[in-house]
Amino acid sequence: MESRIEQDLIAAFRRSFEREPRLFRAPGRINLIGEHTDYNDGFVMPAALDLSIWAAIAPRADRRLRIGSLVMDEVVEFDLDDANAQPRGDWTDYVRGVAIFLERAGYKLSGADLVLDGNLPIGAGLSASAAFEVAAGFALLTISGAEVDRVELAKICQRAENQFVGVRCGIMDQYISCCAVAGSALLLDCRSLVSRKVAIDPNARLVLCDTMVRHQLASDEYNLRRADCERAVAVLSTRIDGIAALRDVTFAQLMRHADAMPEIVFRRARHVVGEIDRTLRAAAALDAGDLKECGRLMYLSHESLRDDYEVSCAELDLMIEIARKLPGVYGARMMGGGFGGCTINLVKASRAEAFAQAMADRYRTATGVTPPILTCVPGPGAGPVGD
Repeated sequence: MESRIEQDLIAAFRRSFEREPRLFRAPGRINLIGEHTDYNDGFVMPAALDLSIWAAIAPRADRRLRIGSLVMDEVVEFDLDDANAQPRGDWTDYVRGVAIFLERAGYKLSGADLVLDGNLPIGAGLSASAAFEVAAGFALLTISGAEVDRVELAKICQRAENQFVGVRCGIMDQYISCCAVAGSALLLDCRSLVSRKVAIDPNARLVLCDTMVRHQLASDEYNLRRADCERAVAVLSTRIDGIAALRDVTFAQLMRHADAMPEIVFRRARHVVGEIDRTLRAAAALDAGDLKECGRLMYLSHESLRDDYEVSCAELDLMIEIARKLPGVYGARMMGGGFGGCTINLVKASRAEAFAQAMADRYRTATGVTPPILTCVPGPGAGPVGD
């Protein structure tokens, strides 16, 4: 049975293009732990949300790409043969960039009419950008008669965001949107792109709390943090053999060479090296059914993101302090690039409803804002709808 979003999307496509589309979807994601480690070749532990971006698409006989969005209420047209394609600096870059980089990877795409919509909040740290990319990429490949290699699609979508949109993100968001497994998180090695399922105790719930803060500086700051990590690697690689990324550095090695780099670069590296270790330990804790230890590591992750990586904000910190005082909470931390968006909370299942109400009440009292709160169900990766 079609959801309301799917019905509205099909109706909008018919109005705009007077044809019948096929539907594809790609999910957003949560990340239980492992923040800002993916572009350092580290480990992350994401899961797909049951919130998604949908793409309605139909092929064209020419090489034109017409892109519409129910949110933006516009249709923008591009030529797939434009050799001098430049970013527009808006939402269409996420879709057009993927088309350009699919072509560069050797895929011959059909022209298409494409309309996108979804129930994934933009700017909340749930990776709507990757879901846009993956939904469009999956749709464009399928109608062009190409086989979809999910890991390859994730890599191409990441390249498009890095090189066309200009955000130097890691692979995590695109990978989990492509490859998620319903009901599980994945422990992903961002160097090898090998992952394994990590079961989440059915007596626990993952609860997302949205600060409703959207900071536009996040993309610029994200790129600065990545540059700081690269500066750390440049220093350490002259002193330690075999250092290609912060993933290769032990905590003892980092401390031994702390004086060789600026203090701010050292603190950025200390977060990443520590976070990789916390992620591996959190996966082991979940494997052992130790929710308390996983939660403790989540709190440590937040403190490191706040103090060493400096990507938190007052509203995120407030939510973590509220969570610490509520019964049944194993752990909590900010999630995503930072400077706003959501916290992820590991909560005892029997306390999840009471937690959501108390968080909403206390955050509203402190800020005047009622935060959207969602109890997450890990969902499947991208694919066609209704085929």
